[in-house]
Amino acid sequence: MFLNILVPTDGSPLALSAVERAVAFARDANAAVVFVTVIEPFHIFSAESEHLSNTREEYRKAADVQATRFLTEAELKARHQGVIYRTVKVESAKVHSAIIETAVDHGCDLIAMASHGRGGVGSLLLGSVTTKILSHSRIPVLVYR
Repeated sequence: MFLNILVPTDGSPLALSAVERAVAFARDANAAVVFVTVIEPFHIFSAESEHLSNTREEYRKAADVQATRFLTEAELKARHQGVIYRTVKVESAKVHSAIIETAVDHGCDLIAMASHGRGGVGSLLLGSVTTKILSHSRIPVLVYR
């Protein structure tokens, strides 16, 4: 049924729970997984504390380290379950578009993700990235709560 599943992660507790559940689903479906973390670009004007205290270069380095940590956590879960995986880091201001484009670029036939993640003021709305993916993706989306 599903052969290649895209699993976005932002390192939040709910995203990590979705990673675990998606990896178990992939194992049972004998599918491969592509983990993706989207790094948002540095913004001079921002409500995000890491944007306010860092220079552009400091932010870029810290964001890359953080993304690597998120993907490493996901890799460990896949390895533990014997699931074939790949990891991708993408930089984009439009997180939902980057996730959908990554799914298309990697031939994914399902996007499995959390209903909410970490985020700024925009995340106060019901899973704003998830909602945008649900409304823009032509690939089926499995949402974990």
